[in-house]
Amino acid sequence: MTALHLSFYSAFTLSSLGLAFHRTHLISALLCLESMMLSMYIALSMWPIQTQTTSPILLPLLMLTFSACEAGTGLALLVASTRTHGSDHLHNFNLLRC
Repeated sequence: MTALHLSFYSAFTLSSLGLAFHRTHLISALLCLESMMLSMYIALSMWPIQTQTTSPILLPLLMLTFSACEAGTGLALLVASTRTHGSDHLHNFNLLRC
């Protein structure tokens, strides 16, 4: 395993562990999701260089657009939940109660 692979795997693992264990605020969960998407984007962007293919791959650009849509949706949910509940603490949200 090269140092490049190790850095991508460790960035993805650390962000998924942060998402699993530090879910007190909605903004921290969104930041962990964005770091996961960023590490996947960098890994997919470096994949054609690692495999030495000459054809450009459209997958990283498609993933970057979905990541931007996810960030916009997440921030809209953050603003809406802060306005209705008064904070972005995740324990204040109850999905069973309307």
